[in-house]
Amino acid sequence: MLIIPCPHCGARDYTEFRYGGDASRPRPAHGTGTVNEWHDYVFVFDNPKGIHREYWQHVQGCRQWLVVERNTATNELSRAQLAREATRT
Repeated sequence: MLIIPCPHCGARDYTEFRYGGDASRPRPAHGTGTVNEWHDYVFVFDNPKGIHREYWQHVQGCRQWLVVERNTATNELSRAQLAREATRT
């Protein structure tokens, strides 16, 4: 079972959250980018094995967006923080 530690609500089951995508890829700035750049950002992605940064929203709780570092092979979480406080790597 995947438990996500929400900074506001505490540890919660992943079913309270909505997956929001890859947090390690830079998003094109609003109003910029070509159709191909946006297509690739939205639809083309890797499926890495190992540690991966992901966006998750606590939809059945505080509604905050988090950046979670998760091992995709084992589902172990190494870090979870508010997205607005996370720095991109």
